[in-house]
This record gives sequence, C-alpha cells and structure tokens, in this order.
Amino acid sequence: MFSMATKPRLTLFTVLSWLQGLYYFLTGVWPLVSVRSFKMVTGEKTDNLSTGLEADHWLLMTVSLLITSISITLLIAAYRRTQSAEIAILAILAAVGLTTIDIVYVARQVIPPIYLLDAVLEVPLIVGWMISLATSSRASGDLNPAERR
Repeated sequence: MFSMATKPRLTLFTVLSWLQGLYYFLTGVWPLVSVRSFKMVTGEKTDNLSTGLEADHWLLMTVSLLITSISITLLIAAYRRTQSAEIAILAILAAVGLTTIDIVYVARQVIPPIYLLDAVLEVPLIVGWMISLATSSRASGDLNPAERR
C-alpha cells in the first residue's frame, strides 16, 4: 500500500484516461448488450436491411467493438498511470472522429439529433487532452521523462 508520500500523483492525463475510458466503455458495450435499448435512444439502424434480423447490425457491432477496444486501452493506461503521446493521440483522434461524425451526419439528417449529446461530451475531452499535452510537454519536454534513453 502506498503512503501519502509515495502515492503517485493523479494527473490531468490520468483523469482524462479514466473519464474517456469509462464513457467509451459504457457507450461501446451498450449496443453489444442490448441493441434494442440502444436503438430506442438513438433511433433505428440501417445496417441490417439485407437480413432484417435484429442481431445482424454488423456496422453497429463493428463500431461498438472498436469503441470498446479504445476504452479498454484508455482504462489500462489510467489504471497503470501510463502517460504516453500514443495514448493521448488515440484519445484525441477518437474523440475528434466521433465528434465529426456526430455533427456532419446530424446536419445531413442521417442520424438523429441525440448524437449531438455525444459531441457535447466529446469536445471537453478534446480540450482537456490538448491542455494535458501542452502542459506535460512544456513541463518536462516530453510526456514521460523516465523513458528517455
């Protein structure tokens, strides 16, 4: 057990990893567990038109598994308090990509406006990651000076 003197400091990087990891885990796993309740909130999906079977939402399942994979990576980084540029870049690009999809496809009326709630939640994560990267690199010249060779 860590004493207060030796306990690793909780950084913005770690907090963001926890927040985004948990959020992505919940939203990624939800359609895998209950596609019916997911569709009740987010609207009908068109990726099962060829078969019409509820279980054949291939695109939704693919996206869900990818988001869940990102979430597990972020949660492991948070748990281990790993801070690397690669983790930050994964988190930022995932959030930017999902936000862009939300905004563009709501504007085109392809997906319902409920997806803008996701965009509203993603933007602070993006800003937080940018702040974390800027302060980490300014403070140490690198995200993890212990790994310098």
